[in-house]
Amino acid sequence: MASQSLFDAAVLGVLEGLTEFIPVSSTGHVLLAGHFLGFESTGKAFEVLIQLGAILAILSVYAARLLEIAKAVPTDPKARRFITAVLLAFLPAVVIGVIAHDFIKTVLFETPMLIAAMLVLGGFVLLWVDRRVHNPRYHDVMDFPLPLAFKIGLIQCLAMIPGVSRSGATIVGALLLGADKRSAAEFSFFLSMPTMAGAFAFDLFKNRDILSFDDAAVILTGFVAAFISAVFVVRHLLDFVARRGYSIFGWWRIVVGTTALIALWLTSPGGGA
Repeated sequence: MASQSLFDAAVLGVLEGLTEFIPVSSTGHVLLAGHFLGFESTGKAFEVLIQLGAILAILSVYAARLLEIAKAVPTDPKARRFITAVLLAFLPAVVIGVIAHDFIKTVLFETPMLIAAMLVLGGFVLLWVDRRVHNPRYHDVMDFPLPLAFKIGLIQCLAMIPGVSRSGATIVGALLLGADKRSAAEFSFFLSMPTMAGAFAFDLFKNRDILSFDDAAVILTGFVAAFISAVFVVRHLLDFVARRGYSIFGWWRIVVGTTALIALWLTSPGGGA
């Protein structure tokens, strides 16, 4: 990673922040962009560790809401149930993430063709879900029952395949299970906090012996860029999806994934021959 330019790190950081909370797969975009830029990070740590910028972005935007919930915990059963729901939804990712970490980083992260294919497939799924006739039963994340939260957490684990999208999996899962578009996106926001923080801490621990000071400079650059761009997305996404839905993100996935598949085919040995 030491030889990588800070400019590349900044570009990838901006891409991470812009795509982390929309259902297009930030990891898929960053990995594909890194592939075509020739960006190689130590232990594929950069792609995970810069997510801290996105975590801090959502914490900064939701600070007042989080403080309000925390203050209500001692007296409000709804607040306690909500925190339990988020932690319960987070649990499946902990178990599967720890078990499958090495396979994810050494196999799935190194397969750009799979990532591009998942972008396309996920795009069609998102279009289908967005166009279904919805009769939502849940309009407030504070009212999500515990079984519903756990099911969303199970669905989130599909996003360990890069290109699927963590936010995409949780949003689609919530929509199919009866949430409206706004509450589905908001629950995905809240669930991202422990999920991404856990992934950051575990990946940092796993790579503690191979990361260097030069790696830290590149990671810090990506982190700052991710934070700034993610703040913009978090501030505007909920109102956008409440008005426009998710179809635009489905089409984006299909275009990006198809373009990547063609580019990978043309640049592979014997491709286009």
